[in-house]
Amino acid sequence: ARRVTPTKHSRFDLDCFATLAMTDSNFMSIIDDAKPQFQKVIEHCVTELGAIRTGRASAAILEPVQVEAYGALQPIKALATITTPDAKTLLIEPWDSSVVKAIETAIQKSDVGLNPVVDGKSLRLNMPMMTEETRLKMVKLAKEKLEDACVSIRKVREEVRKALAKVEGGEDVKRQLEESLEKTVKEYTAKIEELGEKKEKEITTI
Repeated sequence: ARRVTPTKHSRFDLDCFATLAMTDSNFMSIIDDAKPQFQKVIEHCVTELGAIRTGRASAAILEPVQVEAYGALQPIKALATITTPDAKTLLIEPWDSSVVKAIETAIQKSDVGLNPVVDGKSLRLNMPMMTEETRLKMVKLAKEKLEDACVSIRKVREEVRKALAKVEGGEDVKRQLEESLEKTVKEYTAKIEELGEKKEKEITTI
C-alpha cells in the first residue's frame, strides 16, 4: 500500500488517500489469490503436452490414461513403476500382477496410439518411428492444447477483472490495476509460449 504523509490536507483528503492505500492492498490480494488459478492452467498445459508423442519414450504420455482397478479409476503411476530402459521403450511394471490386463486394456482404449506388449508380469510400449505426416499432426495437436491454455488464462483474467470492478478508486487507480493485471497475464502467457516452443522442438527433432 502507498504511504500517506500527513500535510495540510483536509480530513476528507486524508480519507481519500487512505481509501487509495486500501485499494492497492486489496488489488494485490486479488492478484495473489488468482495466481494459483493461473498456475493450475500452466500445470494442466504441461500434462496435456506431455501426453503428445514425440520420437522419444516418455512416461508423460501415459499421464491421461486411467485404469479401472480395485473398484476405481486410477492413473498407471499409482499402480506400477514406469521406466525408459532405452530411448524408444517404455517399461511398465505393476506392483500387483493382477492389474496387468486392466492396464493393457486402458492403454488400448486410450488416445496414446500405442499397443502394449505384455511380457509376463510387465508391459512394454515400443515407440514407432514418426513419419513427417505424424510429426505435423502432433505439432498441430500441441498448438491446439496451447490455445486451450491461453483461453483458460483469459477466463481467469476476466474473473479477476470482475473482482477488481468492485474495488473503489479513481481512474488512475483503475488504470494501474488493469496494467498490473495485464503484466501478470503476459507473464503466464509467456510461460505457455515457452512450453509450446520446447514441445515443438521435441516433436520435430529426428
